[in-house]
Amino acid sequence: MVICAVCGNEGEAGSSICRFCGAKRESDGQEKGGVFHKTVNLEHGRPFTETAIKRLLNEIQTARIERVRVLTVIHGYGSSGKGGVIRSECRKNLDYLCSTGGIKEYIPGEDFSGRSGPVKTLLRRFPELANNKNLDRHNPGVTLVIIQ
Repeated sequence: MVICAVCGNEGEAGSSICRFCGAKRESDGQEKGGVFHKTVNLEHGRPFTETAIKRLLNEIQTARIERVRVLTVIHGYGSSGKGGVIRSECRKNLDYLCSTGGIKEYIPGEDFSGRSGPVKTLLRRFPELANNKNLDRHNPGVTLVIIQ
């Protein structure tokens, strides 16, 4: 099976056209494996902020190598009631990666709603995300990162 780069649906590895959206498939190595979605828990082990950010950057790099298209990053909201340091530093780093082309985009969990325009576009590209447990939960403790 191969995942279409346009709509995100799975198709036969031998086919050159996606049967769902009609897009022409290019041979970019996706046939060799890779997963579409991965979840990363930055909170695991209660790390210091610097350690969590290093892990985030390493996971993004690993996802790129493994051809993961979407990462769900669990960074938590923090116990202060106004957002934690790991959450804010994570999003600052994601802003920087967006501006430098390191990632395509990211969607904060609180904005991950099927009614949102960017999320509708994302769901058209990756229909499997319609089953994501964070969809429409407005969870500020997660962020979805679209790699490329």
